[in-house]
Amino acid sequence: FGEGLDGLMRARSNCLRGIVNGIDYDEYNPSTDKLIAKNFSKDNFRREKVKNKTALQKELGLEVNPKKMMIGLVSRLTDQKGLDLVSCVMDEMCQDELQFVILGTGEERYENMFRHFDWKYGKDVSANIYYSEELSHKIYAACDAFLMPSLFEPCGLSQLMSMRYGTLPIVRETGGLKDTVEPYNEYENTGTGFSFKNYNAHEMMGTVRYAEHIYYDKKRDWNKMVDRAMEVDYSWNTSAKKYEKLYDELIG
Repeated sequence: FGEGLDGLMRARSNCLRGIVNGIDYDEYNPSTDKLIAKNFSKDNFRREKVKNKTALQKELGLEVNPKKMMIGLVSRLTDQKGLDLVSCVMDEMCQDELQFVILGTGEERYENMFRHFDWKYGKDVSANIYYSEELSHKIYAACDAFLMPSLFEPCGLSQLMSMRYGTLPIVRETGGLKDTVEPYNEYENTGTGFSFKNYNAHEMMGTVRYAEHIYYDKKRDWNKMVDRAMEVDYSWNTSAKKYEKLYDELIG
């Protein structure tokens, strides 16, 4: 949407390049991360990743169930992050076979909303209304999916971190989220996450429930998607090469 500059940016699109963020692949590395309960890699995540889930369930007082799908949300709690969509359907989603782990601070109404659902569904919802680098790593490592239904998002880092830890992002198709998360296609067996297009709470919930269906009923397909997500390279090395190419073109 370009903050009102959309028309101008489209007119000058031949002059524009989009280069997405990178993340530090040494700091965010599930095979060496000292902040998580159990290290794992692309080769052994099927066996080892779940140990992070049960450790986090115990730590946060959730029902300890390795088979239950866990969804993470690490975010500033603001409108931009799509939390008005979450507030519309959170009650309905909590009726499903799901657990939610939330970490972040922001607008009071969203902080209180998540506290309310933590109180109402204590065994399945954990609201952590503060910021903790350590807990964020544990959430990326423990969860099965990561919810990021942003209204707008220039690039976003959380979806890159979650893919690095084999946690599949569920995102709205906007900005950098559309650029970095390839939506699952069950017919071609491609994709690194799930996405929805319109800024609509029930479309988001439908996508969450589709992800649930794949998680519970097509676990083999789910694990192949985790394989692909963990293989994608969004390190700074990749972004730096794009900058280098751009600079080389500019100097002719």
